[in-house]
Amino acid sequence: MRIAAIFLIAAAALPMPLHAQSQVPADRAEISLSFAPVVKEAAPAVVNIYASRIVAQRLSPFADDPFFSQLFDFGQTVPRVQNSLGSGVILSPDGIVVSNYHVVGGAEDIRVVLTDRREFSGQVILADEAADLAVIRLDGAEDLPALELARSDEAEVGDLVLAIGNPFGVGQTVTSGIISGLARAGGDMGRGRGYFIQTDAAINPGNSGGALVDTDGRLLGINTSILTRSGGSNGIGFAIPSDLVAQYVRQAEAGAKDFARPWSGIDVQPVDADLAEALGLPFPRGVAIRDLHPESPFAKAGLIAGDVLTGIDGESIDGPQELDYRLAVLGPGGTAIVGYWRDGIEATTEIELSEAPGMEVETVRMPAGTVFAGLTIAPLGPALIERLGLPLTAEGVVVTEVAGPARRTRLSPGDILIAVNGSPITSPDDLVAVLAQGGTSWRIEFQRGNRRAVIRLSGR
Repeated sequence: MRIAAIFLIAAAALPMPLHAQSQVPADRAEISLSFAPVVKEAAPAVVNIYASRIVAQRLSPFADDPFFSQLFDFGQTVPRVQNSLGSGVILSPDGIVVSNYHVVGGAEDIRVVLTDRREFSGQVILADEAADLAVIRLDGAEDLPALELARSDEAEVGDLVLAIGNPFGVGQTVTSGIISGLARAGGDMGRGRGYFIQTDAAINPGNSGGALVDTDGRLLGINTSILTRSGGSNGIGFAIPSDLVAQYVRQAEAGAKDFARPWSGIDVQPVDADLAEALGLPFPRGVAIRDLHPESPFAKAGLIAGDVLTGIDGESIDGPQELDYRLAVLGPGGTAIVGYWRDGIEATTEIELSEAPGMEVETVRMPAGTVFAGLTIAPLGPALIERLGLPLTAEGVVVTEVAGPARRTRLSPGDILIAVNGSPITSPDDLVAVLAQGGTSWRIEFQRGNRRAVIRLSGR
């Protein structure tokens, strides 16, 4: 009884609920909600893109088979025009447009149509299939409507957003929703790799490359795909964050032909509950370093295997894709502050942001007259390890191209040569020397991924 009395007294002392002070709306403006002002501000900067490319089509059904295509020549290819329809976003009045790589990548002709029916031809000045982004410059454009970039790192789950694009080619449409997730990563979630903003706003075919905008009409992301079981728009949409888009635009305007990412040179894994307990972390967070390349900027900064990376420049890291994303947003050049956990102590250090050493790769093509004719190889370095996704500890010589008679070897780009006819291959010159000795039988030892294998061939 005493406890109940205390509760009643305390409850009586509380102020009246806020809803008790509500009143009838005074006018229509107080009861209406419309995104019209946002759409009027943002929609003119979202464009329709019509792209066409020439693709080679083989007549044989076995031409694209990974086994038979290496053994047989299926004859000439037939050129075919492939058209694509998508959307794009104007980011500068002089005609810088951003879209998806899968909309304009490899296009021979690009036509961009604005909402006021003006048309421009465009040229891709920077494209990256890995991130599914492309930057286009419009010919003869000036005084165009352009969207301001928002800071995607400041977005929160629950924020209202609009997706603007040209679905199904019916004309520009707008769908609304909220941000339903951040830091989404993984190949099954959309094209490209990396880190996405997740939204429940409908993203239909043709919306690709369109704008995801906030309630201030600023660009929050480039719509790239939708994850759906039915094939319709009732799924989960993904957009490439505007912070990454900004880095692409900066590099494109600076004249870059390929997107430059800072190299990490480390192999990491997410920290789960068991690993957090083993490392002494109070709760699971960050990524644990499993291995480092000797030339890695993290290794040069004093980090070692077993350290847990917790953040870069104040932004958290909770997965390998997020680490790649954070580095890509910063871009090469300059430095970054890295937070890490070691032996129960949290500390910071500074790393240099630079591309992988050895970006200019010198390849060697094997001479004619043997089964190796058409094989192109190169000495392994950090840049090739990064490009081909090889283990950080990989050394020696790697296959970069297989053509002509070399297809008989069944080697593939990315294979690491270990030995030929018992002679170790540590440089392209070693293989050239073995071929100079001649022979009619060949024993090729190589590594593919984490597996070692042997191929035996006869003949010249």
